[in-house]
Amino acid sequence: MRKQVYILVVLLIISFSGYSQYRVDYGFSVGAANYLGEIGGGDGSRRGGFADMKLNYTRWNVGGFYRYRISPKFGVKTALNYIRLSADDSKTTNPGRKGRNLNFKNDMLELSTNLELYVYKVSDVGRTGRYSTDFNLYLFGGVGLFYSNPKGELNGEWYALQPLQTEGVSYNKINFTIPAGLGFYYTIQRKYRLGLEFGWRTTFTDYIDDVSDKYVLHTDPLTAQLANKNNQAIINEIEPVDGQPMPTVKTYEPGDKRGDPEYNDSYATLTVNFSWAIRGRSNFYKSKHNWVLGKNKRKRRKSRAKF
Repeated sequence: MRKQVYILVVLLIISFSGYSQYRVDYGFSVGAANYLGEIGGGDGSRRGGFADMKLNYTRWNVGGFYRYRISPKFGVKTALNYIRLSADDSKTTNPGRKGRNLNFKNDMLELSTNLELYVYKVSDVGRTGRYSTDFNLYLFGGVGLFYSNPKGELNGEWYALQPLQTEGVSYNKINFTIPAGLGFYYTIQRKYRLGLEFGWRTTFTDYIDDVSDKYVLHTDPLTAQLANKNNQAIINEIEPVDGQPMPTVKTYEPGDKRGDPEYNDSYATLTVNFSWAIRGRSNFYKSKHNWVLGKNKRKRRKSRAKF
């Protein structure tokens, strides 16, 4: 029995020795980002998920990541992303939002760590027999922090809104997020990885766009203009929408609804990822797993005849 256990342990060590050479990859990502919040949106009242996103306000994100494969089934990825989000009430047909006439942009830094679960794998794409390309499909979820600094536009200039307390609230610029999503990647020529990933971020703040609750009275002229940008000229241009009340200038006075504090803001990303897989070079690995390194030919030992 003890001998069988030893044999099993040796086999596992050999197996994971070969696997461990591909535990690490690092690279970069580029893609698109969009958000779900109070500004912009569709025709009717607030809706969850993608139904309320305006695709014409999709912006970009770039980042870098480091991934470590814990086992054939699980991996951990740490990523740092630079994400641009924006929206504008002038682009919606919702009468109340269009009359409100707010806008924002937010350049965010996000640091996250995700656990990846590999749910489907093809070890030899195309069945070439060389195992030079593989395919991995995975689900992921994790935790993250992001730095948020929303800005509003007035007369062609952009102003940071958090210090102005447009709703009389001093909210934090650093917040938690819960990323979740799915993705896939190909390992090409046993060293390059190219993939696609979709991620949704659930946050714990309603101030990514600086809008959440009610209008308040401001004595500072700049703050007052950035907090309440409705005017009669904009309202006169609004076209009626069935089932939606038409706003007036009195719709946006102190104490009136400015946002919806019942729901926090969220955002989504779609990225193309490229990375380099780190391969081992130990003598044991070379002797046992030359096929991984692309060296299928074995060296022949030289010999001479003896007389």
